[in-house]
Amino acid sequence: MLTVSPSPHYQSDTNTRKLMCNVLIALLPACIFSIVVFGISALISMLTAVISCVFFEFAINKWLFKNEDYSIKDCSAIITGVLLSFNLPNTLPIWMVIIGSLVAIGIAKMSFGGLGCNIFNPALVGRVFLLVSFPADMTTWTKVQDYSVDGTTGATPLGLIKESIKSGKMLTDIDLPTVQDMVFGNIGGSLGEISVMALVIGGIYLLCTRTITWHIPVSVLGSMFILAGIMHAVHPEINASPLLHICSGGAMLGAIFMATDYSTSPMTSLGKIIFGIGIGVLTIIIRRFGAYPEGMSFAILIMNAIVPLINKIKPHRYGAKK
Repeated sequence: MLTVSPSPHYQSDTNTRKLMCNVLIALLPACIFSIVVFGISALISMLTAVISCVFFEFAINKWLFKNEDYSIKDCSAIITGVLLSFNLPNTLPIWMVIIGSLVAIGIAKMSFGGLGCNIFNPALVGRVFLLVSFPADMTTWTKVQDYSVDGTTGATPLGLIKESIKSGKMLTDIDLPTVQDMVFGNIGGSLGEISVMALVIGGIYLLCTRTITWHIPVSVLGSMFILAGIMHAVHPEINASPLLHICSGGAMLGAIFMATDYSTSPMTSLGKIIFGIGIGVLTIIIRRFGAYPEGMSFAILIMNAIVPLINKIKPHRYGAKK
């Protein structure tokens, strides 16, 4: 019998669970590094976020959706928990981590219908909610190495730049970390953003396994580098170098792991490039002119909202007239 069915006809043994497992493997270097640097507090924060995310997704499926085919089997809730913890300081109280998990799963994911239906990245929604609700706790960093000339304990490079500019200092007046410090994690910050090397290793794995494509990471980091480079060339006294921008804060974590989320990113290659450029430009603008020293989370969420419009850009249909 000939089975007639609509496209797509491409068959593969790849499924959601395998893709999620690839992402988890890619996150391992950053997980291990954060535990080595921050100790048991990092492990507790990660486990709390993962367990609470899995529980909330299970509970909502069972008691609200009355769905016995639990979506926790696809491991997406585990990834949400890990990524949420990566966006948090290791000093954040456990009950705040649980609230962040509830917001990420209950509001940003399940209220839209679950995996594949959400329009905003769940982990980032949880992170931004906590940042707005508990700004002091969300900006208290464990001191990995102090680069401040005035003794600011635990300041991140971006936070140090923001505070220095506000106080009228030039960047030449403060002691900023080197690129080597940022690559090897000798800076303060959230659990998953302090080591560029660990994140890049994970990103290479994702590219090699074709879990993600190059379009979004390259366009995000490339647009950040170009815009930051132009601003630095025009006024280097108050604008950080492009290398500092792409190696600090949530740039690498956001470009490789957050912006590439399947549910919240465009479908076409051109759309992904437009999406990535928008994130990169917004991130630099928010960092330089906004109230917060970091802008990656806000930039990704803003561009998430524009994805339906970007998806209107569809590839030329084979055989059709241009």
